[in-house]
Amino acid sequence: MSFGWLKRYVPHGIYGRAALILVLPVVTLQLVVSVIFIQRHFEDVTVQMTRSVSYDLRYLLTDPDALDDREDARALEVQMQPLAAEAIPKEDRLRWYDLSGRVVIRTLRALVPGVQVVDLPNDYTVHVYVIRDGSALRLSFDRRRVSASNPHQLLVNMVFFSALMTVIAFLYLRNQLRPITRLAEAAEAFGRGRHIPYRASGAVEVRAAGNAFLDMRTRIERHIEQRTLMLSGVSHDLRTPLTRMRLEVAMLEPAERAALEQDIDDMQRMLDEFLSFARGTGEEVAQDVDPIALVRGIVADSQRGGRDVTLVHAEGEGTLPLRPTAIRRAVENLVGNAVRYGTRAEVSVDLSPRSLRIRIEDDGPGIPATQREEAMKPFTRLEASRNQNRGAGVGLGLSIATDIARAHGGVLRLAESDTLGGLRADIVIAR
Repeated sequence: MSFGWLKRYVPHGIYGRAALILVLPVVTLQLVVSVIFIQRHFEDVTVQMTRSVSYDLRYLLTDPDALDDREDARALEVQMQPLAAEAIPKEDRLRWYDLSGRVVIRTLRALVPGVQVVDLPNDYTVHVYVIRDGSALRLSFDRRRVSASNPHQLLVNMVFFSALMTVIAFLYLRNQLRPITRLAEAAEAFGRGRHIPYRASGAVEVRAAGNAFLDMRTRIERHIEQRTLMLSGVSHDLRTPLTRMRLEVAMLEPAERAALEQDIDDMQRMLDEFLSFARGTGEEVAQDVDPIALVRGIVADSQRGGRDVTLVHAEGEGTLPLRPTAIRRAVENLVGNAVRYGTRAEVSVDLSPRSLRIRIEDDGPGIPATQREEAMKPFTRLEASRNQNRGAGVGLGLSIATDIARAHGGVLRLAESDTLGGLRADIVIAR
């Protein structure tokens, strides 16, 4: 049997689920105790007390001498008052929340002969209207003789102390859950490329998870640092021979120089892409940035550079914590790919309360759906799907954009452009 439908009603946060685990048993216990209390206290005790009073009333009603003897009635603490038959109420009366009153009425009707109406106007008096030998009587006695005094005390105490213990338990539980939330915040911040101080604390299991996270974070940071140093060192060392080659080529005849200069420029561009990939988001600190203004500036710079790039849609307002240099690098890489493999590019920006989406579309050959995941890996070149005659690449443009999107807690998605027919690249970042 599947209980998947319950997921929509279960809290998603750890505090909500912990509160549910804490409160549900308390409420269930209260309901069980309440049912047992009502059955035992409101029914069994009330029935026993009412049965005892019923015997006294039967004695007064069945013994002719006792009915005329006011002393017997006073001894039994019952007040008798003759009435006209028309004075008898039409139906029983009790308050809607008087649970024990229903038991009193049922027991009196079952044990006392001639009962017409039972009236329970308050917590102090019971009126029983009977007809005996054609005469109407009202028998009145103290309500405490048929109901236990202060029957609500157990329920009140139970509710009060349950609420008190729930509050105490919640405060203790909150202290136990705080290390888990701190671990989640540190992990989320690291996933977005931010480093916040974190120290393992809490229960043994939480400390173990926290220490494992710290070790993992240290290894990843060391790996990123080593990769950056390696690629930066290689790219830097290659610039020296490239500079010598450029000087030597400059001394050649113009006819012989053109092809070699083109090769050197291609190598220089490849090195720049290596450095850009190695830097990633670098040490840049996130700051509140207007993404629409940022993209407008990128499009304007591309247009000044002679590229056919158009901002076709920009909607939303506000700022978002971004690394502007990294985002600029990612968008410029996507725009560069778009105009390299196509003839024009269209850019759009949507800033909603929940996310930021930067979309770049081109009219190039696009990338087949089966190769899009592979295309976002470093050093991947898809000659079969992209026009290589427009400039050689090393396969880092999409990888750089993917890393930068992930560093912001977002994702890069590739699809087919509905308007231009080429590739559509979306950078989506949650707010």
